[in-house]
Amino acid sequence: MRAAVVVRPGQPPSLVDRDEPSGEVVVDVLAAPITPLDRLCASGTSYFGVPATPYVPGVQGIGTVSGRTVWFPTSAGMAPGDGSMAAKALVREEDLVFLPDVDPVVMAALGLSAVAAYEALSSLSPGESVVVLGCGAVGQAAIQLARLAGAGRVAAAARSAEGRARAVRAGADVVVPLEDVAEAAQGADLLIDPLFGEPAAAAARALRPGARWVNLGGSAGETSPITSSTLRSRSLRLSGYTNNELTARQRAEAISAIAGHAAAGALAVDHEVVPLADVTDAWDRTAHGRVVLAM
Repeated sequence: MRAAVVVRPGQPPSLVDRDEPSGEVVVDVLAAPITPLDRLCASGTSYFGVPATPYVPGVQGIGTVSGRTVWFPTSAGMAPGDGSMAAKALVREEDLVFLPDVDPVVMAALGLSAVAAYEALSSLSPGESVVVLGCGAVGQAAIQLARLAGAGRVAAAARSAEGRARAVRAGADVVVPLEDVAEAAQGADLLIDPLFGEPAAAAARALRPGARWVNLGGSAGETSPITSSTLRSRSLRLSGYTNNELTARQRAEAISAIAGHAAAGALAVDHEVVPLADVTDAWDRTAHGRVVLAM
């Protein structure tokens, strides 16, 4: 079968022929996203350590089992074993999530990024206001999911003009450059923050007293210049989020909810579709949003 294989940490995968896997459940893969986690693991610099090579990357994918469409995770790059970027993938039965009639590429583009946005919004009450930092896959999903959850106002801040255009398409009420986030965040109830750093601090200082701040990443900086007095004087509730803390059941429930919205045409993120044969060229290309490999 055809597969993308990382031969050496720090180098992009290349297309090779491999034997088909055999074991508990073999999924016929339809689509697999290239995610930041995939690239981090393959770099050999992640907190999971240097991966054993050669291996097939891909921490998630969409495929079929006995004719039924499924979403599935893998531990590729985090533990020994192969991932989703191949014609077939070996998966544990308990990790399969059976899906409705949904476009596999759309669902692959959403995947765990949408799960993170969905869970980060779990405290949102109808009518509350939300601020979303950045407009990658997590940000786009968060804007749409906040709308679906009944948010009264959704503001978004993004660094690039392209990111701001994505936020507009996702349905944000207010879209501003990242440096103007304090104005957009004024009096908001919930901050969805994949960035951290200075943008998060600026947004947090503008939230209403008692507001919630959920951090999902640090792409703008691993430290943030927020002061203790700001947190205490405004009684802000700061929490960190990672998909790794979810149980298999929680993850399956989130994926199922996301798939339902996607099947209804209410949830999607910008993505570029490329054939598996182009994996090497596509590995580091993110200018057009999420890259999805189509098998």
